[in-house]
Amino acid sequence: MIRHIKSLPDRFAIALGGLRDHLARVSRDTRANAMILMAIGLLALATATGVGVDFARALNFKSALQGAADAAAIAGASVYLNNGYATQATTAATDYFNKESALLPTNNGVSKTIAVSSSAPWTVTVTASATINSTFNGLFENLIPVQVTATAHGPTNPNIDFYLLLDSSPSMAIAASQAGINTMVANTPAQSGCAFGCHQSNPAADNLQNPAIPNTACSAGGEDNFALARCLGVTLRIDNLMSATQSLMSTAQTTMTSNSAQYRVAIYTFDVAFNTIQTLTSSMTTAATSAGNITQLEVYKNNWLTSTTNNSDADTNYDNAMTNINTTMPAPGNGTTAQGDTPQEVLMFVTDGVEDEMVNGSRQQSLMGTSYCDTIKNRGIRIAVLYTTYYPLPTNSWYNTYISPFQANIGTQLQSCASPQLFFQVDTGGDITAAMTALFNSAIKTAYISQ
Repeated sequence: MIRHIKSLPDRFAIALGGLRDHLARVSRDTRANAMILMAIGLLALATATGVGVDFARALNFKSALQGAADAAAIAGASVYLNNGYATQATTAATDYFNKESALLPTNNGVSKTIAVSSSAPWTVTVTASATINSTFNGLFENLIPVQVTATAHGPTNPNIDFYLLLDSSPSMAIAASQAGINTMVANTPAQSGCAFGCHQSNPAADNLQNPAIPNTACSAGGEDNFALARCLGVTLRIDNLMSATQSLMSTAQTTMTSNSAQYRVAIYTFDVAFNTIQTLTSSMTTAATSAGNITQLEVYKNNWLTSTTNNSDADTNYDNAMTNINTTMPAPGNGTTAQGDTPQEVLMFVTDGVEDEMVNGSRQQSLMGTSYCDTIKNRGIRIAVLYTTYYPLPTNSWYNTYISPFQANIGTQLQSCASPQLFFQVDTGGDITAAMTALFNSAIKTAYISQ
């Protein structure tokens, strides 16, 4: 929205008024020579014409200056999402005004001030002034001053519901850093070196032979790899995912306050099942507490989900997860405060991108299909994807046989699932907290241009 404050001096009116009074006095002098009166009349006509021409030039110049100020204010406001964008907004308005004002017909220069608000509503105000030379009216004014002001409001911060869909399958139990991977491999010789902190309720059935770690819960030895990682002090990706999700709730609360918008969050995990961690809530404190319940899928033993269910370790069911999350999310709105409108929606999807599920009775390990992503995006819901890079595990025979053939294409496939500008990748040892925060901020920023 643009608000104009118009100010053009009335010097032209003053000049014409003075001329009118002078002519009236002359006309009352009956001794005046007719030729003098005629000359004065012609002079008056010429002066009036000159005043009119200068006035028209001033109006045209003011209109052009106002247009430059309007456009500059809009250019700045279009990027002024909150106070963190004040510098960007000022730069955008300044650059645009300088470009436009350089085209204006004045030899005397144009001065300007750019002001941005320090709190919501986020506005950019451009005030500009200049003078143009008088052509015919030099007797009264040599310079004609012009001043304009334009104020533009930044985009209204939309209300958004965030649905977090987080991978909790066994592959998220890989050590979160290369040092952690090395530690796990070094301490699992009976498994030929395993970097995964696999969670098993009956590890003895697989004869893991994990070593005893003195003065820890693993002092007896033989624990599953998940417990071994804990005893060795190795952080797993699922651990980082849990803490990053909790941290994100704090970021959401701070951003919501800064933007004068309303955000809500729901948290789900997926493995062989679709698990509800937190239903949609406006309390970021509640969501952060619930995020502490994010944990690794526990299986019975290798190939067995439970003591009675052999699923060949097919524990990453994307079809089930995407079907359920699509059903869970209602039709999105535009996120305005208009009566009857509802929040925009963003699906934040964190995964390593490897599908592992039973299809027609057989285990399928492959890239995740993107048809479900298309279905969700076609509903007007944006998808933000954080790819926790599935790194090569050359010491693992299972990886070499089933995952290595398509590992290089996982990131590309996930990027095609994401909405524009909403794909991030975090490497082993990378900061998942920072990556999730960046993804969240990008989702908010792109909300202004997505509707």
